[in-house]
Amino acid sequence: MTVTVIELLTVCDENPFELAAYFQATTPLMEKAGARVVKRFGINEVVVGPRPARTVRIVEYPSRAAVEALFGSAEYERVIPIRDQAFLDYRVSIVGD
Repeated sequence: MTVTVIELLTVCDENPFELAAYFQATTPLMEKAGARVVKRFGINEVVVGPRPARTVRIVEYPSRAAVEALFGSAEYERVIPIRDQAFLDYRVSIVGD
């Protein structure tokens, strides 16, 4: 059963090389997991509360196991230091129906 993931992202504009390196490393991992980005959009205005992020991505995975395999993999673990430099905020949540 397909699983939908919401990514709330705020890019660190001071580290464009780390951002490029992060996506270069994670794109093949997402392909291997069978994930696909369904939609990407920026948050232009917050009506109530603090800004949760500047960018939202909706990503579909073929299963929860695929999500867990990607984020629990040794390959992804090696990318975490780059991720932490590329983003000021990086949150990933599984959405329920």
